[in-house]
Amino acid sequence: MSGVRMTVKPKDIIHEPTPDLACPADDASIEALSHGTLLDGRLRYRQFRHGYRTGLEPVLMAASIPARPGQRILEGGCGAGAGLMCLAWRVAGMTGVGVERDARTAMLAQANFNENGFDRLRALCSTLPDLPPLPECPAQGGGFDHAFANPPWHRADASASPDPRRDIARRVGTSDMLNVWVRSLGRQVRHHGTLTLALPAASLDTAIAAMRAHGIGSIRLIPFWPKAGRPARIVLVQGRVGGRGDAALLPGMTLHRADGHFTPEAEAILRDGAPLDGISS
Repeated sequence: MSGVRMTVKPKDIIHEPTPDLACPADDASIEALSHGTLLDGRLRYRQFRHGYRTGLEPVLMAASIPARPGQRILEGGCGAGAGLMCLAWRVAGMTGVGVERDARTAMLAQANFNENGFDRLRALCSTLPDLPPLPECPAQGGGFDHAFANPPWHRADASASPDPRRDIARRVGTSDMLNVWVRSLGRQVRHHGTLTLALPAASLDTAIAAMRAHGIGSIRLIPFWPKAGRPARIVLVQGRVGGRGDAALLPGMTLHRADGHFTPEAEAILRDGAPLDGISS
């Protein structure tokens, strides 16, 4: 699950043609789900009706990852699996592991992977910085080509959400949580592989400092503006493990036209699964 969200209605990127399905009264372990699609119907997608709901971030992150067929990708806080599925749809033959703290959400992500035929994607229940004992997660790290995450960012002393799952997704557990996520995910990435984070602009200084402290450089900032002339709400921070290049502020993208509809550039990513211009492996 993830932290920062644009104020965008789910129908803007998730088509939900059928009514929400309520859980059977005799099975308390099954919660109400909504059944929809991603990438303009190319992917079937289920998520919980209540609590955290998928926004733009996982689709934007998937478009920014410079993955190639055969590479291994790690996502921290994968939620119901939207990001990994969008990336796997674009990059055939990749292998992905999603780590999710909430057990029911991890199960739902795996169900979404299975329903869409992504047999090279797995969702595992674990809380960062702990990772499950897998061949891809060796003690010395470096088992993945790229990693990405939309970490929680609300302060620990902020008001808690009444929904426990939404609270986990949005509010940090400790003041150094972003540093912990960068260290944990970054050490699992090979030399010159990338770590990509979706964050609010207010967290940029902390994220950049954490990346540099853990040997992640050649940092690129990719801002997304809600509309022309408005401050960026989402910024992707992407660095390379062992990178020594200069930091760069990339052109970014305006998401909506003045009339509220998506720009053609945003449509290409959110509806068609296109890669973000300028990404390279």
